Amino acid sequence: MISRRTFSKVVGAGAAAAAVVPGIASAAPVAVGGLGRLRHVQTDLLDIAYYESGPAGGPAVLLGHGWPYSPYAFTHVVPELVRAGYRVLTPFLRGHGETTFLSADTFRSGQQAALGSDWIAFMDALQIPKAIFAGYDWGGRGLCVAAALWPERCVALVSVNSYLVQNLDPKLAVIPAAPAVEAAQWYFDYFTTERGKNGLTQNRKEIARVVWTKNSPTWDYTEADLDRAASLMTNPDYVAVVLHVYRHRRLTEPGDPRYDALEAQLRKQPPITVPAVTLDGKDDGNFPWTDGKPSAFHFTGPRVHHVVQGAGHNLPQEKPRAFVKAILEAARLH
Repeated sequence: MISRRTFSKVVGAGAAAAAVVPGIASAAPVAVGGLGRLRHVQTDLLDIAYYESGPAGGPAVLLGHGWPYSPYAFTHVVPELVRAGYRVLTPFLRGHGETTFLSADTFRSGQQAALGSDWIAFMDALQIPKAIFAGYDWGGRGLCVAAALWPERCVALVSVNSYLVQNLDPKLAVIPAAPAVEAAQWYFDYFTTERGKNGLTQNRKEIARVVWTKNSPTWDYTEADLDRAASLMTNPDYVAVVLHVYRHRRLTEPGDPRYDALEAQLRKQPPITVPAVTLDGKDDGNFPWTDGKPSAFHFTGPRVHHVVQGAGHNLPQEKPRAFVKAILEAARLH
């Protein structure tokens, strides 16, 4: 467990104790679909845009989107949670949409410690002591990191593809995955190259199309779905953050020194001690589904695993009811 004092030392003075900044919350927030109202809040590093819906006094649920996806993946998840009495917050991750860095000098990191720290700073800025964490892909990874290092902030966890804290041991980095998995994760290595940087810069939407189609081969998404997610890719830091996610993961680029202490903790593969429900999409073209046993040792608290038929990698958008049921189930685990 990382103490609040340690956290503030690691991510910069004042991060853990960040308060709601007067005038930062939107004066006239805009309602969008089922996600609620668009608001902004500042941490020490970011101006985070987020949707909020549900009763202010209700138990909080944090929803984390993936890449190259968006908060709109939860459009049909949020209303059901609100009907169950939850306060639901769905932020744009760093590098996406209206979430921006406060300083031009801040490292545009996408490493897992940064993603996890952002969630804790977000909670502190909104004075949310505890919440249910639920996410997938990048969002799931950040929330797994937060649940592992700050379990006192997490009521329960829902994670697609189970334990998402990366093992960045250099000895493991050279061990190949199965050929089908290596092929599905082609962009992990593509983005470590200058060619990949240029490709992402020039072809953001079309790269997303390829990833969506490969990751979720049975998902009948629309052009409007893709356009809406692609609208977030105009963020000025989008390319830098995306590249760093995969370059740091492949150990071809160093991380932000502010996160060195957290990354040292993550290299020990800390367990998830809070109640957890994990999900795999049966049709996931990125991470093959399992029965949950290979990752079971990472979960030392109550844990239930489900395989969701007809779902690919973007599970909340493809099968929102299954994702809602997992959140409600996680809340009951003890």
